[in-house]
Amino acid sequence: MFIDVASTIESLEKEKYICSAEIATTVFLAMKMEKPVLVEGPAGVGKTELGKCVASSLGMDLIRLQCYEGLDEAKALYEWEYAKQLLYTQILKDKLSCIMENEKTLSDAVNRLSGEEDVFFSEKFLIPRPILQAVTSPRPTVLLIDEIDKSDSEFEAFLLEVLSDFQVSIPEIGTVKAAHRPFVLLTSNNAREMSDALKRRCLHLYIDYPTRELEEKIVSLKVPECGAALVAELVRAVHRIRELPMKKDPSISETLDWAKALTLLGCEVLKEDEAIRTLNFLLKYEKDIELAKKNRKEIFAH
Repeated sequence: MFIDVASTIESLEKEKYICSAEIATTVFLAMKMEKPVLVEGPAGVGKTELGKCVASSLGMDLIRLQCYEGLDEAKALYEWEYAKQLLYTQILKDKLSCIMENEKTLSDAVNRLSGEEDVFFSEKFLIPRPILQAVTSPRPTVLLIDEIDKSDSEFEAFLLEVLSDFQVSIPEIGTVKAAHRPFVLLTSNNAREMSDALKRRCLHLYIDYPTRELEEKIVSLKVPECGAALVAELVRAVHRIRELPMKKDPSISETLDWAKALTLLGCEVLKEDEAIRTLNFLLKYEKDIELAKKNRKEIFAH
């Protein structure tokens, strides 16, 4: 566990995650309060990376559930391994015959067989998916539920029991309670609005694009071969580009790609011609690249 906010910032920085005091405060308090955190913000600002770095900095296992449209309980919670059950049934066919040979009616045989069904609906035949893995883990884990906004509202409703009580109901076995409450991070790119019920159960954290100073620190840490002058100039250009009406603003990861590309080209300062030639490392839509080219004087002005 993190000791305080300062140690949270320091521990995450050791994992090359530069965060603001607000982010560190929310993470620290959420772990102390054993509350899930709903992390919202634009794509590419480090929401998923936050979960990974919290886990690695504390030496905890990271269990990740990637959400998508149509995700259901079976893929998130557990599944029965029906093929294995069928195989065991075939292998034990003679044993089952012996068990039921003295039963006189079909009804008696069914009742006798139902008494043995616990054998086939046990943990031996259970395939745990991410949520059940986190709940049943013998040691504390970080459960990262990534891009929750891509899932259906029905799946979101299913999560409420888990987030409220950190327990899972398996009809054939019973209720499984967490031995250690996982630290839960849910990320959202705001593709749809999350329900009030989900938000009530979570602390809220919004991660926006970083300030120039913070982004310079991130680039210097992630791309140490990039000189200070180049870092300052390219981050300034990125922030000016984000002020334009882009279809997709450049993310932090794309800023890092641009920095690596310019460094490999031997740039020590941001030269306009080389910057224009490598805009495809920063911008992902041709219309955005053309818009940047039209505003090149404003973007690269000193």
